[in-house]
Formats: sequence, C-alpha cells, structure tokens
Amino acid sequence: MDTALLTRADRPAWFHRYPRGWPLLLFLLTSAGTILAISAIERAEAGRRQLELDRNATEISSGLQRRASENVAVLRAGGALFATEDKIGPGQFAGIAAGLYAGGDYRGLRGIGWVKWMPAGEIPAFEAAMNRISPGYRVYPRPDAGRSMAAPVVWFEPQSESSRAVPGFDMYSETVRRQAMNAAAQHAQPVASGKVHLVGDRNRPGVAGFLIYMPVFRGTGAERHLRGFVYSAFRAGEFLDSAVALGRDRDIGIALYDEVRRPDRLLAARGQPGGNVMAMDRRITVADRTWIVRVSVRREAALAPLSRVTLLFGLVLGLLVMFIARLITRRSAEDHEVLEWFARHSAIRTSLTRELNHRVKNTLANVLSIVALTRRRSVDLNDFAESLTGRIRALSATHDLLSQSDWTNVPIGEIVRSELAPYMAPGDRQVEMAGPDVSLAPNDALSLGLAIYELATNAAKYGALSTVDGRIFIDWKLVEPELVELHWRETGGPTVAVPMKRGFGRNLLEKIVAHELQSAVELRFDPGGVECTLRVPVRRLTRFALRGSGEGQGPPG
Repeated sequence: MDTALLTRADRPAWFHRYPRGWPLLLFLLTSAGTILAISAIERAEAGRRQLELDRNATEISSGLQRRASENVAVLRAGGALFATEDKIGPGQFAGIAAGLYAGGDYRGLRGIGWVKWMPAGEIPAFEAAMNRISPGYRVYPRPDAGRSMAAPVVWFEPQSESSRAVPGFDMYSETVRRQAMNAAAQHAQPVASGKVHLVGDRNRPGVAGFLIYMPVFRGTGAERHLRGFVYSAFRAGEFLDSAVALGRDRDIGIALYDEVRRPDRLLAARGQPGGNVMAMDRRITVADRTWIVRVSVRREAALAPLSRVTLLFGLVLGLLVMFIARLITRRSAEDHEVLEWFARHSAIRTSLTRELNHRVKNTLANVLSIVALTRRRSVDLNDFAESLTGRIRALSATHDLLSQSDWTNVPIGEIVRSELAPYMAPGDRQVEMAGPDVSLAPNDALSLGLAIYELATNAAKYGALSTVDGRIFIDWKLVEPELVELHWRETGGPTVAVPMKRGFGRNLLEKIVAHELQSAVELRFDPGGVECTLRVPVRRLTRFALRGSGEGQGPPG
C-alpha cells in the first residue's frame, strides 16, 4: 500500500476526531460574518439618521432665526417711524401696522403694539387723555407704591375679540416683561422676553408666548430719553410652526426652550413625544435671547430593511454551508475508515511477508546445508539424488511439524537484548534486565520481539531513551508453570501524556501482539514514564536435527 496513504491513515485530519465540530465552526464563522455585516449596516444607518437629524436641526434653527429676524426688522422699522412722530392716533397706528405687515402675513405673530413709557404718577392724566380718544381706556394693574414707572399698552393691531383686553395693560408690572424692557432700553436694540402668558390668551391657559421689544427714543446724546416701545407678541407654538414650514422633513420632534432645557421653560413642542428617540440640541439667539432647539427622531425598534435581508441571507448561507460541510466530513470519515481498514490489513500483510521471508531464508539455509552434507557423503550421482530427495521430503515434513508446534525456542533475555542492542552501549546502565532463564516458542518469541521493538522505538522517540538520564527496567518471572509475565517500566524521561490518537505501535501491542499471545497487554501512560505488562505463554517445543543417510548419522545442521 502507498506510504502516503498509510501516513494519512496514521494521522487523520482533526475534523475526523470532531466530525460535527467542523460544520458547526463554519456555521459560527458565517454567523459572525453576518453579524459584522449587520453591525456595519446599522452603524451606517445610525450615521445617516444622525446626519438627517443634524440637517433638520440646522433647518429648524435657521427657520426660527429667519422668522425672528424678519420680525426684528419690522420692529426696527416701526421704531424708526415712532421716533419721528410726536403723536400717534389709532388710525395712524393701524396704517403703520398694515404697512409693516403688507398683505396681513404675520407668520406666527399675534400682533404689534405701542407701549408708552411714563412715570407712575402721570397715569391719571394719561387715562383722561386716552378716554377722549378711546372711551373706557384704563391702565391696569395699578403700580405698587414702590414702583415709579409704568409702561401701559396704548395701541395694538390687529384688533380682535382676544386683543381687546391688551390696551391699558401695564407691561412693567410683570417681572419677565419688565426685565426684557429694561434690557432693550439699556442696549437700545430689540430684546426678546422669556416665557410669558399673553394678555390676549387669558382664556387659553397653558398657551406659552413671548414678546420682542424695540425701544423708541427721542433726542440724541445726553438729551436722549426713552419714549416707549414698539413690541410684537407671539404664541410660541404658532411661531414654531411658521419656522417648521420652512423645513423639508415633517416627521421629526421639535421642542423649543427658553435659555434652559427644563419642563417649566418649554415654549413649544411639535412632533414625536415619548422616549426611545435620538435627539440633538442647538442654541440660537433670537433678539438677544438664547433659545434651545431640541430636534429628535424616533429610533427604529427593528433592524433596517437591508439588515433584515442580510440577516436572512446569512442564516440561509450558514445553514447551507453547515449542511454541505456535514456531508463532506461524513464522507471523509467513511473514506478514512476504509483507509484505516486497508492500512491495518496492509500492516498485517507486511508482518506476514517479513515472517515468510525470514522462514524462507531459514529454509533455504537448511536446504543448502542438506545439499552440502549430501554431496560430501554420496558415492555417485544416483546415491546423491536419492539421498537429497529423501532429506528434502524429511525437511518438508519437519517444516510442517515445526509450523504446527512452533519453530524453535528462544531465551527471553536474548530477545530483549537483540531488540535493545541499538540503544545499549558497553558499560551503559541505561537499560537493566532481570529474570529467570525462560525460552519461548518461535511465534511467541516473534510476538514478544515485536512488542519489545515497539516499546524501544517509542522510548527512543518520546520516552526514557530520548534523554541521557532516562532508564528502562525490564524484568520477567514465571507466574505459572506455562506463563511468564514481563514488565517494562520507564523512568527519568519526559513527562508522559496520553496520546490523542492510536498509532500503529499501540494497535500492534494491544491488538496483534495480544491476539498472538492470547493475553491482554496492559499499557499505561503514567506521567513518570510508560509502563507495559505482557503475559507470554511458555509452550513445549519440538526439536529436530538433520541426519545423513548411509553408514552413520551426521551432526546437527
């Protein structure tokens, strides 16, 4: 049998030992690749959603600032008009408001008004003057005793059912409005107020609003004095809606906070409420006041469509690969079993061939001896032919007898010594032998010689004979009249571990030798060294000698 095939039979692939591990490993590798692909897809999808969120936040913030800038520009224009007019009546104010907001497009604005700045003591005279123009005009709430200034609303446009209560309201009486007016007067520019409840929304509790004040001055330099404020009133929700209309994506959540992101500072909210959202905050400045715009989108609970397709494809591919690998490993295991069967029989044939060669050589040597002896003792050709024919027939019969009753007896010591001769130097005590003089029949001797050979070879490669300090102790004894027990023990060699696979030598010891000796072979792989116990039968041998024909008998051949 080919040497390469024998080597493959002696060293099977690892998946022959784990026939189900290889398909499972391929399935796990395919699954791992699928998971990595899905992770990459999900990361890309998350990045895309983050970019979309950033784009939406930019659009909404820009829309809010654009709407605020438009109203601030209107207020600046109104402030410039009011600064040049000494007195403004209701009709004139309505005309100015209509001119400022041409076409009535207020874009989230509730209206525009004029607030007069005055000492609190001038309120009665101011009310009397206003009643001549607008009967029933009254300033409210009345200033506290400790407040010296007042800022009542004089005119407000457009007029509606909800805005009738706005004229006469003293804006300086409320803290948030007062802070915004003081800041506007101090910086001489439009300033937005914090979160307020508009006077016109008194019947709509919970509706948040804000105001933008533009101060109006009279005079210049040191003679400049504050005349009043042009202001715009906004419902925060409507103002937010007008800014959202400028964006492209409507399927988002938007929350607008005044300076601090807290529930009590929420101006308006639109879109997706609740948790499990991706959110992004942007700070914007509207009329010298900081707002926080929070834009959010809901996270997708399930995988993205491409991830779901990838997952399905990966599972199908993994199962298919595992199925194919299982078929291949099963077929490979079956082929390996056949290969092992051929290897075992090839080894047996090799052993039988060697035994046959040995016996043929012995037979030929005996034949040569018979021929030489016969030639020396023959007187003529006929006598030689007759004597040779008889001795050959006798040798054949003896061979048959020896085959039935073993070949010859061999001392155990010689068997062991001959097998260990390559490893024993003169004066070397690496190998120690001890035991009585016991001889074995040829077949038993052959089996024992094979066993000693395999043990010695293994010791030379991996055991005690592979190191200088290693020693081998071999002793034998008769445990019964027809049974001898031989014990092999190694010490001082490398640490021994139980081999993961069964080699030819081990099979030879535990199967063929045990079968030939008709007794189990005990082989132990102790950490300190290999130990082996064999029981060899002691059989009775048939002795024979070649004898010459004619006058006398010759010596043994």
